[in-house]
Amino acid sequence: MSADTPTRAAPQRWAEAAMAACLAVMAAAVFVNVVLRYGFGSGIAASEELSRLLFVWMVFIGATAAYPLGEHMAFTALLAPLAGRPLALRWVSRGIHALVVLSCALLGWGAWQQVVVGWDSTSVVMGYPTALLPLPALLSAAAIGVMALRQLLVGQPVALGHESEVE
Repeated sequence: MSADTPTRAAPQRWAEAAMAACLAVMAAAVFVNVVLRYGFGSGIAASEELSRLLFVWMVFIGATAAYPLGEHMAFTALLAPLAGRPLALRWVSRGIHALVVLSCALLGWGAWQQVVVGWDSTSVVMGYPTALLPLPALLSAAAIGVMALRQLLVGQPVALGHESEVE
């Protein structure tokens, strides 16, 4: 590791490993299914369902892992003009954190309702509880909501070091 490479915390490394595992299983399942379908005229029915489930989990794990790094839900275009005004930056940041907490509460409430609805039903092919599809949204909303609430209570300003990478 070079001197300018940032050190990732253990939860960050776990999240990255989980996303890599999801992506590897998805790629293998789809590849095997394509080979079987076009090479032998048959396929694995569970491949599509497994890939869809893993994709949903991977997206929400990624969103949760990106939030504490300031790589998700950044409002730098809105806050950049306030860089020279620390009091205004602090209050607008608190407003942003409050809106993130509200968004997470709404997302979490909706995801919880879907988890409850899906708990008694199973997926068509694999037979897993369909509550596993909205569950990562609930967990992600809870995790991001707690992080944003902490930032709101502490009064942590939004990091401005994340410029848009538009070419």
